[in-house]
Amino acid sequence: MGDTIAAMLVDEYSVYRMLGMMLVGALIYSFEIPNYFAWIDKKTNDFTEVKRILSKTGLAIAYFNPIWIFRHIFFIKVFSGNFADINSRLFVIALYSFVVNIPISFLANYIIQNRIKLNWRFMASAIFSGLMAIYYALSETLFQ
Repeated sequence: MGDTIAAMLVDEYSVYRMLGMMLVGALIYSFEIPNYFAWIDKKTNDFTEVKRILSKTGLAIAYFNPIWIFRHIFFIKVFSGNFADINSRLFVIALYSFVVNIPISFLANYIIQNRIKLNWRFMASAIFSGLMAIYYALSETLFQ
């Protein structure tokens, strides 16, 4: 839904893009993200409280890194049929998007990873990710 909102905001809505991004969400993101969060819990389980909090937050931020953002924008381009726009510039946009987003992402991921129970963490992350999908989709406009 986040990408669809962003597409509408920049007048780039396409039913193919919407369906494609729904497919990516259902087949890729819905498996990757909960499994990664479970791995974070296992990895940091024996850490002291401060180290666990910082590690869980940092690992969550690291997951949504410039390569992940690039891949997300890549999917948008593919499902929009904008193959000519797939180039190295998308990675630069993803890098800017990641760096500018760090303060917001740190706070949100701190809350998601350290204050929300694991069984609700995917839902909280999905809500935050929906908002971030708007930001990521608009990143190309913001950072060109």
